[in-house]
Amino acid sequence: MSQAIALDQLATAIGDAVVVSDPDGAIIVWNPGAERIFGYAPDEAMGRSLDLITPERHRQRHWDGYAKTMRTGVTRYGAELLRVPALHKDGHTLSIAFTVGLLHGADGTVTGIVAVIRDETKRWAEERGMRQRLAELESRVA
Repeated sequence: MSQAIALDQLATAIGDAVVVSDPDGAIIVWNPGAERIFGYAPDEAMGRSLDLITPERHRQRHWDGYAKTMRTGVTRYGAELLRVPALHKDGHTLSIAFTVGLLHGADGTVTGIVAVIRDETKRWAEERGMRQRLAELESRVA
């Protein structure tokens, strides 16, 4: 089995979203996990900007960080989990968590970014509910 086929099978088999973007932030890989989480079929996402899944109020910060990572070849989110809001195709907001990896060309320059993304919307809502209940209980005791 060739390495390309093995990597394609891995991206297809994994339950999390695997999204790869080029130096300009255009989507070049969109696996079935990404389709399930974000609602876009591959033909709707491929070639589109990451703005497709980035809420407008977070875009400037996203692109500032993206440009810095492309320029420096450094990211702290290779091992550290990044939690941010994202957009589903139908317009509702998701809470996602992801790590990123940098892809390099033969000359060492960064040629893209791969993100492995998990939908944590349900977990985040449950934690928010628990925090609210705890605050209510603490206010009764005080």
